[in-house]
Amino acid sequence: MLMNMKDLLAVANKNNFAVPAFNVSDYSMFKGLMEVTEELNAPIIIAIHPDELKHIGVEMVKAIVERLHKSTVPSVIHLDHGASYEQVLLAIQNGFTSVMIDGSSLPFEENIAVCQKVVAAAHPVNVSVEGELGTIGTADDFGEAGSKVIKYTDPEDAKKFIEATGVDCLAIAIGTCHGIYPKGVDPKLRLDILKDIKAAVPETPLVLHGGSANPDSEIGESVTLGVNKINISSDIKVAYYNQMREVLQDKNVREPNVIQPSCIDAMKEVAAHKIKLFQADGKADLY
Repeated sequence: MLMNMKDLLAVANKNNFAVPAFNVSDYSMFKGLMEVTEELNAPIIIAIHPDELKHIGVEMVKAIVERLHKSTVPSVIHLDHGASYEQVLLAIQNGFTSVMIDGSSLPFEENIAVCQKVVAAAHPVNVSVEGELGTIGTADDFGEAGSKVIKYTDPEDAKKFIEATGVDCLAIAIGTCHGIYPKGVDPKLRLDILKDIKAAVPETPLVLHGGSANPDSEIGESVTLGVNKINISSDIKVAYYNQMREVLQDKNVREPNVIQPSCIDAMKEVAAHKIKLFQADGKADLY
């Protein structure tokens, strides 16, 4: 059941759970994620970053959309961290039901302006829009970029931003980083800031990016405090490719249908843990 983000997250916001947004960059990963989310009867967001979209090609998006239409659980296909109006339009034209425009590195008024432009294009065709306010950090040099300095989201600015732009959900900065944290780094979430933001914008679903390696206790508490979408990329990819490295120790293995199944299983184990941590398991029945 393919939906837009606004409708999907409205249910999550009302019922105090978070929907996982899993980044995918090949079809076997996508297939495994659909299997585990259907097994757990949970809603799902399939997130594709512009770099991932360039890698897989828009042709594969059509296959993803077809599979989501046939799924027994509510789902969204979402452009993650769109960096330009042109990237957003490409996603809309190829069947995405939700897009993110990331203007977080821009001055406040410029961020508002670019979000307004995207909302004006997306909403008339029933596509939802995610904006970002504040900056997500970066923990390593792989995958999605981030800021060297985290700028925490100001609750009053969040309220002004949402009112001015009309975005359907808001990614906030409370201390997370993209990527995998180096050994010895102990990340901490500013849950006090999260409480204040949710109090300022109670009707708007909040989004958490870059939660890999944050303690489960903190992530779980962020859900109870009002986060309704959590992006998961590095964690599932590490599980998938670490297992692939093990399989490829056998130099005679060459067929994808031999190499990939145990990699998918390792990824599914991590994905299942996240779904349960976010309290999304069984929530498909609410739609």
